[in-house]
Amino acid sequence: MGRGAWGSGQQMAILGALDPWGNSTRIIARFACAGLCRERMISSDPRPTPHAPRPLFVLVAGETSGDNLGAQLIEALRARVPHARFAGIAGPRMIAAGCEPWWHAESLAVMGLFEILPHLPRLLAIRRELVKRVLEARPDAYIGVDAKEFNLRLAPRIKAAGIPTVQYVSPQIWAWRQGRVRTIGKAVDLVLCLLPFEKKFYDEHGVRAEFVGHPLADRVPPHLDPAEARAALGLPVHGRYVALLPGSRMGEVARLGPDFARTVAWLAARRNDLHYVAALATERVRMSFANALAAAGVQNRVALIEGQAQQVMAASDVVLLVSGTATLEALLVKRPMVVAYRLGALTSFLLKHLKLFKAPFFAQPNLLAGRQVVPEYFNDDVRADVLGPAVLEQLERADREELVHTFASIHASLRRDASARAAEAIVRLVNSGRRTADEARE
Repeated sequence: MGRGAWGSGQQMAILGALDPWGNSTRIIARFACAGLCRERMISSDPRPTPHAPRPLFVLVAGETSGDNLGAQLIEALRARVPHARFAGIAGPRMIAAGCEPWWHAESLAVMGLFEILPHLPRLLAIRRELVKRVLEARPDAYIGVDAKEFNLRLAPRIKAAGIPTVQYVSPQIWAWRQGRVRTIGKAVDLVLCLLPFEKKFYDEHGVRAEFVGHPLADRVPPHLDPAEARAALGLPVHGRYVALLPGSRMGEVARLGPDFARTVAWLAARRNDLHYVAALATERVRMSFANALAAAGVQNRVALIEGQAQQVMAASDVVLLVSGTATLEALLVKRPMVVAYRLGALTSFLLKHLKLFKAPFFAQPNLLAGRQVVPEYFNDDVRADVLGPAVLEQLERADREELVHTFASIHASLRRDASARAAEAIVRLVNSGRRTADEARE
């Protein structure tokens, strides 16, 4: 039985049988929903109305960065809707924040156009069951937290059922497959953008979007002292450090870990004054990268830290990392960096030969600065004899102070209390829908 009255289920089935064209069904459903919606207007009153269902938000996140965003959003929503419930696909931080896990976020951590194929049956099964559970639960809002490819494929069915749909973190449609903007506009009621140029792109295409800022920018302080970070990690305070972040997904570490390990070997053969510390998202990722380091013969040269990516970057003088959210975090920590990325062969072929990628850069610091401020290397250029010299160049770059100033300016532009803004936008969306339904009934 759903959250509404008897009429939201059995009555509609009977009406559908009597009226196969659905005209009467749609009209009555509109007014029935209006009556139910009045009772479900989201309130900030910490005391739930007796016998009224507690507001429910379904959130779906697919990896570590989405789990972090989702956890902060849950806290911000709870501050505004104290008696709300949360459920969906969640990682450990979302679960700790009070989200009931229907599946674990790691189950969606797959990427690439063709790399996803072996996982497709499992992902499709999750999607079918998720849609079923959402339609049965009738949440006040469905919120896709990152995990764009997964969320945007099932959002249309949820939106068509009259459930407000939100995509928190925009796909990089300004970079590749720009035609998706029309599909996104049909799939969701609202896109919450973390980067300022994303809202402009959506505005140009008539898609409702809000720039909320980036939660990372809110969390990272303006200045992080390397000595303090090293002490917190139990590392020697003196010396020069190279931070390594080979990725949060197993697929990324498998593709880039060996090259990062060989880069350490390349650097160690030329500089004996450097220390190395790696931030690994999970125990599985740590073991995978440890094997790559052993294969390169440098397993004793690198301190392996599980989690604590921000501290690891703060402890460093330069960062070698995989393209993604980590590059933004390195920007916010204000460290020079070398960005690398590698996709599977078929995905890379399509991107290159079909010219699907439209942006001038793929590293977020370069996109946000509007020019290349850090080096980025893709596919065949991701090798030790390229990455090693680039790391040394960034370590000794003469314009480091200018780079830090650029990063500080970007940091200030993104620091907007993003989780609070996102929560407020979601509550406004839900309540505006309730008011519209009320007006339709009256």
